[in-house]
Amino acid sequence: MWHSFRVFGWWFLIGATMALAVIMLQGGIREVMQAQGSLWEVKLVELLTAIIGGGLLGGCIALILDRIKKP
Repeated sequence: MWHSFRVFGWWFLIGATMALAVIMLQGGIREVMQAQGSLWEVKLVELLTAIIGGGLLGGCIALILDRIKKP
């Protein structure tokens, strides 16, 4: 059980980091910094959901592959 949490946590961080890197390459962070008005509006929520989504995708795929790998 702890092995699954460790695998999920590690790959969640990797997936979230990769999603953040892609967003930064596409200029999404620059758009947020240059946005008019409050940063807590739609743009920041869109960025956070994309980052968390990347983490969840990485973590879930890692759990599936870990389950398949075990005999």
